[in-house]
Amino acid sequence: MSRIRPRPLRRAVTTVAAAALAVTGLAACSGQSSASETDFTGQSLNVLFISSHEGAANWLAEHFKAETGATINPVIVPYDQIGSKLLLDQQSGANTIDVAAPWYVSLGDLAAAGAIKDLTDWTNEDAALDTSDFIPNIYDPYSLVGSKRYGIPFDGDTHVLFYNKEILAASGITDPPKTWDEYTADVKKITADQSSKGVYGAAVLGQKSPLILGASFANRLAGYGGSFLDQNGKPTINSEAAVQAAQALLDINSAALPTPAETDFGAANTAWFAGKVGFTESWTDLGLKSDDPSTGSTVSGKWGVSLLPVGGTNTTPRASLVAGFTLVEAAHTTKDALAKKFIEYAASSKVNAQLITAKPFTGIDPQRKSSLDDPTYGSELPSIQAANQATLSGALAWPTGEHATELAQVLTDELAKLLAGTGGTPKQTLDEVQSQWEKILGGS
Repeated sequence: MSRIRPRPLRRAVTTVAAAALAVTGLAACSGQSSASETDFTGQSLNVLFISSHEGAANWLAEHFKAETGATINPVIVPYDQIGSKLLLDQQSGANTIDVAAPWYVSLGDLAAAGAIKDLTDWTNEDAALDTSDFIPNIYDPYSLVGSKRYGIPFDGDTHVLFYNKEILAASGITDPPKTWDEYTADVKKITADQSSKGVYGAAVLGQKSPLILGASFANRLAGYGGSFLDQNGKPTINSEAAVQAAQALLDINSAALPTPAETDFGAANTAWFAGKVGFTESWTDLGLKSDDPSTGSTVSGKWGVSLLPVGGTNTTPRASLVAGFTLVEAAHTTKDALAKKFIEYAASSKVNAQLITAKPFTGIDPQRKSSLDDPTYGSELPSIQAANQATLSGALAWPTGEHATELAQVLTDELAKLLAGTGGTPKQTLDEVQSQWEKILGGS
């Protein structure tokens, strides 16, 4: 997966755009320069963000200007359009984007397409980056392709299991589930007991996107102790653990908030804030939002959080790096020093610690060890801090090499067929995914 071979731009564009993933830049430009320049007054930088990071973009624009004198112009797009936006910008020759924050899974394809700059020398030489402070299970997946670094972690997204204490109590459930089987039983009981009142056992992310449905599967794959690839980069997506994960997702489908195939994180959050679901698997910043009246939340003081369940022979909870975003430098930017200065600033321990508790909400989760131990984070969200600290050891990362975006989309498409009843059994579904993955990776 990690070997990068040059390929025609058209093929790279098709792969990344089809997967609707975050991508950046175009054309190789490998020159490196220091970010140590201090006078950026009057300069400006165009930075591409997904809409979920608009709060972070605004915060960074304000604080970066105060620190450096430079103006940050955030360009905000939906998460499923950031790729096409960047590619059009670069293909047309407009080259207006300098920095972007794509999904980490797209790094290999972006590197193979010559879309982003190789930052290896800079990350090795710039002590200000303090790379030893990045959470190890995040740093490499979010930045490394083969032996080269192409980005710096920005948003360390992982999922945890949130639960509504009142809804669970109303169905006689005293503790959050430890296993996926217990979770399924709890969800079905809540839905049976309370759906007549518009309350369901869980909001299950099922919209056909690698960042949505793919995340729900990845949570279960992690819980059952599975992996996407083996140590040699060969697909293991039809392993026993993977089949069990797909079965667990299928089992919950009929008892979830209607309709899972249309449930993205926005719909899930709306139902959660309204007190209409007992469980939701979500990013850790949901805890901050759940206690803030500006979100319309009715669950303040009523929620709890636990580690994701386990299943099969696995007894150790694991996080899955379901989203996660990386700051990269667009290949055609002419503002190398300023771009690096912004990346260094936005990914710094000081800034990450502030972003994870800032209001208005930034959508950012910890990517630094120091952030996990930050006293403000601990005092405001002690249960979230504890969950993050416990689950980031041995976390499951998606593949990130060349073709990774295509792999993610193939998996998502076949899982959608499974849940719609047109994909056969979980084993048949994942056998088909395994076959397609082997063909895709055959030339790698």
